[in-house]
Amino acid sequence: MAPHLGQDTGQDTRQTDISASQSAIATYLDTHFATERFMGAVLVGQRGEVLFSQGYGMANLEHSVPNTTHTKFRLASLTKQFTAAAILQLQEQGLLDVQAAIASYLPDYPNGDRITIHQLLNHTASIPNYTAFPDYATRKRLSMSVAEVVAWFKDKPLEFEPGDQHRYSNSGYTLLTHILETVSEQPYAEYVRSHLFKPLGMTSSGYDTDWDILPHRASGYDLTDTGYGNAEFIDMSVPTGAGGLYSTVEDLYKWDQALDTEAVLSDRAKAQMFAPTVPVSEAGEKVYYGYGWIVAEQLGRKHITHGGSIDGFCTIISRYPDDQVTVIVLSNVSNAAVAEIGAGLAAIAFGEPYKLPKVYQEVAIDPAIYAGYVGEYQLAPEKILAITAESNQLLVQLTGQGKLKIYPTSPTHFFLRIVDAQLTFEVDEQGQAQKITLHQSGQDLPAPRMP
Repeated sequence: MAPHLGQDTGQDTRQTDISASQSAIATYLDTHFATERFMGAVLVGQRGEVLFSQGYGMANLEHSVPNTTHTKFRLASLTKQFTAAAILQLQEQGLLDVQAAIASYLPDYPNGDRITIHQLLNHTASIPNYTAFPDYATRKRLSMSVAEVVAWFKDKPLEFEPGDQHRYSNSGYTLLTHILETVSEQPYAEYVRSHLFKPLGMTSSGYDTDWDILPHRASGYDLTDTGYGNAEFIDMSVPTGAGGLYSTVEDLYKWDQALDTEAVLSDRAKAQMFAPTVPVSEAGEKVYYGYGWIVAEQLGRKHITHGGSIDGFCTIISRYPDDQVTVIVLSNVSNAAVAEIGAGLAAIAFGEPYKLPKVYQEVAIDPAIYAGYVGEYQLAPEKILAITAESNQLLVQLTGQGKLKIYPTSPTHFFLRIVDAQLTFEVDEQGQAQKITLHQSGQDLPAPRMP
């Protein structure tokens, strides 16, 4: 029936737009789930309302427990925004000054008179990143106090003059955790619970420990060529305020909404948190680091975001404050493409173009042809794609990385299961491959066979 003169159809139009977005989001996420590279929970918020929220796959594969919007995921480096907020609260209480040298609060810290809290917050302090240390793989399994983690890196030389450049360092946020505990006279876990989570009703958030019984806790997984496997163990005392929190998509949306008010931070403090203080890249992109957040542009819009990765988990929160759109993706698969998923969800919410991932199906081919593919291919001056065949299976290895199985969709086209990448072989009349084209991240990268 045609609308009558004076009839308000705005609400009907909006409901139609919302339904279309929800349907597109569901199809998009179903397709990502079908690739097997994603499990987790997702929330898309728009203008203060939840546009879409759903869990995918299993929180625990061994006990067949599904992911839901109530599932608790390790946040990894999303933790940093809460640590930064806590530091700014302490500044508002007059207990510290972010422009002051850390020696004011930790008088015995080496070079503490040369490093400010501001530099710790925006990763310009030049303190070596302990998660990149050669012994990290073994020491991450040990229970440590915050002071013991600090002792791990405190005597190592600075990497550059503090303030001269941006270099991401979990050590800086561990040091902020130490300062917070010293100044507030509270353990980090208790401070964030009482000053951030409790006031916002974030009852499903906290500092993760391996001892506590945590209802709805997700287990972390790695995706390999043989399927999902349990991620390596990490003692959760090690990440500290750099990566130790857990939460749900619903709680994180409460956090997101609170950042538009003065519920836990004043407007002045939030202006400091979101200020683009230092360029993240020297390549000319408009990407900056604030305090626990990356400030950039995406889809032609202001974009405030941060990602995280820890054994078995991969996370991202993306805020488009001028448009009142927020995307939260929490995955319990360590190699999930959460940034790509988040960008696609935002594009759908804005009515912008986006691409569905392709789901490839392996076909049977004669493995005898693999002999003509085996060899080395020059992808870049110092990057070689090495193709080998083992047990009638073709494998690819990029310089500096491990071998990965590739699966045929035709005699010349192959795909990888654990990353979104494909290979096309150009073959001569004798069946010898002369070139490979790597299709990844929207690029087609040629790699001619090496002599």
